[in-house]
Amino acid sequence: MGILRVLDPADLTGVPFTYPEVGATRDATLPTGYDHLERSAVVGSGREAFERAVTAVFDWRAQRGVGLRVRATGPASEPGTVVVLTAGLTRPGYDIPCRVVWAQTTGDERGFAYGTLPGHPESGEEAFVVRLTPGDDVVFTLRVFARLASPLARLGGPVSTLVQRLATARYLTAIRRAARG
Repeated sequence: MGILRVLDPADLTGVPFTYPEVGATRDATLPTGYDHLERSAVVGSGREAFERAVTAVFDWRAQRGVGLRVRATGPASEPGTVVVLTAGLTRPGYDIPCRVVWAQTTGDERGFAYGTLPGHPESGEEAFVVRLTPGDDVVFTLRVFARLASPLARLGGPVSTLVQRLATARYLTAIRRAARG
């Protein structure tokens, strides 16, 4: 857990995920037993806006747009990359560890998903995907399945859920800004 200490992402490369359905954000049907969230929004238009949005997704700009600090063992475009997102101050801050489970880096639909590692307040997966439609719309989609996992998150209950909903709105805003240049 990350309060009052800083996790090193490199120390988490072999740590198991906190849920068994690794990679399930690629499927149309998300696993049962979790809260589900899927938000899509048109964030721009045309190939250039698409490329800017994709670059932002792979540069962790959605997470930074929420105010999280990002420390990673590699890029979001590489499965196996461990990322520790930190909320709050460096010390005391709350470390939120994840690992990239899949990435799609070519075509008109690109993005990645990361899954939760021990110490994360939730258990589950988040996917960040940008798609260029045949009509030239650039669509950003966030797909999530998660449940509260840590005692602190469960204690916060509705507040923890509200924080995630606010983060979702800010993810969309960050990618929309990037797409528009």
